[in-house]
Amino acid sequence: MMNSNIGQSPVKVDALGKVLGISKYPGDYYREGMIYGKTLRTKYVHANVIHIDTGKAEKVPGVKILTGKDVPGHNGHGVLHQHQPVLADKRVKYIGDAVAIAGGPDLDLLEEALALIKVEYEELPVVVDPERAMEPAAIKIHEEGNIAYHLKIRKGDVDHGFQVADEIIENTYQVQMVDHAFLQPEAALAEIDDRGHLVIYVATQYAHWDRVEIANALNMGINKIRVVTTAVGGAFGGREDMTLQIHACLLALKCHKPVKMIYERAESFLAHAKRHPMKMKYRTGATKDGKLVAVEATIIGDTGAYASWAPNILRKAGVHAVGPYEVSNVKVDSYAVYTNNPFAGAMRGFGAAQPPMAHEGQMDILARKLMIDPVEFRLKNALKVGSVTATGQVLESSVGLVKTIQEAAKYFPDRFKQLGEVE
Repeated sequence: MMNSNIGQSPVKVDALGKVLGISKYPGDYYREGMIYGKTLRTKYVHANVIHIDTGKAEKVPGVKILTGKDVPGHNGHGVLHQHQPVLADKRVKYIGDAVAIAGGPDLDLLEEALALIKVEYEELPVVVDPERAMEPAAIKIHEEGNIAYHLKIRKGDVDHGFQVADEIIENTYQVQMVDHAFLQPEAALAEIDDRGHLVIYVATQYAHWDRVEIANALNMGINKIRVVTTAVGGAFGGREDMTLQIHACLLALKCHKPVKMIYERAESFLAHAKRHPMKMKYRTGATKDGKLVAVEATIIGDTGAYASWAPNILRKAGVHAVGPYEVSNVKVDSYAVYTNNPFAGAMRGFGAAQPPMAHEGQMDILARKLMIDPVEFRLKNALKVGSVTATGQVLESSVGLVKTIQEAAKYFPDRFKQLGEVE
């Protein structure tokens, strides 16, 4: 028997606690005798780490300083590629890389200690333009090269499609980096329980993978690590990557005390992934009666210094490059590229949010060029049951685009009354 909530008003299980203000976010957790943790981040965009001098900082009373040499396991993390350092001790690749953490009973003392850490750097050339990063002569952010991922989609014969097109338009679209800006910045409390197991209370979207990454970095059995997902004050994809989880756990392990870490907003901006900025180059062709016959698109996504979810995100961007339209001839190249910019990852739509600016912009411009109502132009090319997508998928059911467009159009009866030529 199918259980459905459609048409119902199911109870939101966490609503009462939030309304009454009794839901516990990670910043609300407290333990007797706990200490605090803070992070030292590099101010260099790209540099080799020559030496880290913690001598003066270690003399601050009650403060424990940890660097990359104190990471007992793999000094790296990442959801697809574990190449973002827990604490950078060889090279920093963007301005947010962490190089040291401090634990102690007083936040002012921690600030004092971190200011006493002296890091000697050798600055390296910087690449912040993903197109330049793709050039053979560009400095490599990672040894394997700067192209983290390349998806090719080919359908039909795109050259023939443009030959039979009556109207061809070519444009480049760009979307910027976007921060999630969730209300609750990153926070956590980590402790060793009575069994000797490591427990961390944190707002996360990926508790089971957090366990794996903590275990790898601390060289511990995963069965001795417990991740408790607290109330989450917004996430939208921004809590799928590690931020302070390993740092808090490492301090708890080394200091033998509960450790609480809370980022201020400025540090939150540095620490978590962003939405991928993308440059999208489109060439679209249609016949004079409004039938799309060819789409060629190159999508370049700037994933910054680390991959995060880049291959998955640029794959989805490429798959959605043509939009919800049936086109016989398609050529799409979608790239994820490393730069020295802040790293990008999951955010609301996972790569499907960026291409609509490009493919819908092309549709509007073509409609005006062809003097066709933009709604009718879309309906003529809309995917339907039986349509074949750019990747060769045959749509067999649940294709509601035509009806959706028709319903939406009822609210815009005066659209494009006088269609004019677009220069």
